[in-house]
This record gives sequence, structure tokens and C-alpha cells, in this order.
Amino acid sequence: PRTARLVLDGGTYHVLTRGNNGQTVFHEAEDYQFYLRILLAYAREHQLRVYHFALMATHVHLVLEAPVGSALSNAMRGVNLRYALFYQRRRQYRGHLWQGRFKSLLIDRESYLLECGRYVELNPVRAGLVRNPKEYAWSSYRVYAEGAQSPLIAHNPLYEGLGATADERQVRYREFIEDGMKRGLGLPIERYRFIGGTTAA
Repeated sequence: PRTARLVLDGGTYHVLTRGNNGQTVFHEAEDYQFYLRILLAYAREHQLRVYHFALMATHVHLVLEAPVGSALSNAMRGVNLRYALFYQRRRQYRGHLWQGRFKSLLIDRESYLLECGRYVELNPVRAGLVRNPKEYAWSSYRVYAEGAQSPLIAHNPLYEGLGATADERQVRYREFIEDGMKRGLGLPIERYRFIGGTTAA
């Protein structure tokens, strides 16, 4: 039986959605771009604050805040359904695209929000796709490290504490990421300080 998802008003979550049986869900740039467009639309509709993301070929990582607990499930169901329909039409695909329900892990915002963002943005490095996250187009890394503009991203609240100016924050964020790379931060999700979560809808 499904267990109830732990959701809190104003909670911040690490959200993970995987392709069914590990299948590829993003094949080319248009796929990634469409997913980001519908994520932006649903984030605006449900007032989600998206802090970090990494779209991998077979799965999606998001770090976001939901002002109302129910907004998380409503938004993610909408995003996953819209993308699945797009994928089915585009590739004449039949069957389930996503592997069950998305996972959401409630995180300790004050202590681990920036750590979780780093974990997400280093996914392409851990997967061996790139040597440095700046080389990967489909993550939020460049917003924080290079000042790239994105209508989707709301700055991680802890990012503002890295410096008094935008240039200073970008330098310190790059150092933060580089430090994680040097220390080999490839820890499984369970090692991070999450304070709850289930896989229920």
C-alpha cells in the first residue's frame, strides 16, 4: 500500500524522477528544452521556487520549495504527464515513461540546502559525462557560478550569504563546487541530512 507523502507548507525538497526501468527520457536538446519549459509553467502556476536542477538522460533531479504542501504533488504530476504525452507523440512510444511515482525528500533547509544543490549539480560529473559541471548544459550550475540568467531559477537563500556582490558570490560558489569535486562528493542520497520523505503521491 502507498504510504502518505511527508509534505509541509513551505517545505524544501529534493525531487527525483526516473525513466521506467532506467530508460532514456531525454534524447536531444529539444527534449530537455521542452521539459524545462513545462517545469517553468507549473512552477509558476503552483508558486514553486526551483533552486537547483540537473536533467540527466535517464532521470531528473530538482531542489525546490513548495509554499503549500499539496502544490508539490500537483505540479510534479502535471509536469510528468505533460512530458510523457510529448514524448509519446514525438517518438510513437507506448507504455509508461516514468518509473512509478516521483520521490521527494524533505531536506533541512538551514543546514543542507546548499549541499543538496551541489550534490545535484555534480551529477553529470559523477556520471562521467563531463569533467566539470560548467561543461554540462542541462543544470543550474551556470546560474550560480557564472551569473547566467534563467527564468526558472530562484536563487538558493544560502547562496546570498556567500558574498556581498554577484561577482564575489560566483567566485565563492565555484570554489564550493571545486571543493566538492576534490573531496569526491559522490555520496548516495541517503548520506545527506534529509529530515523525511517517501515515494507516495
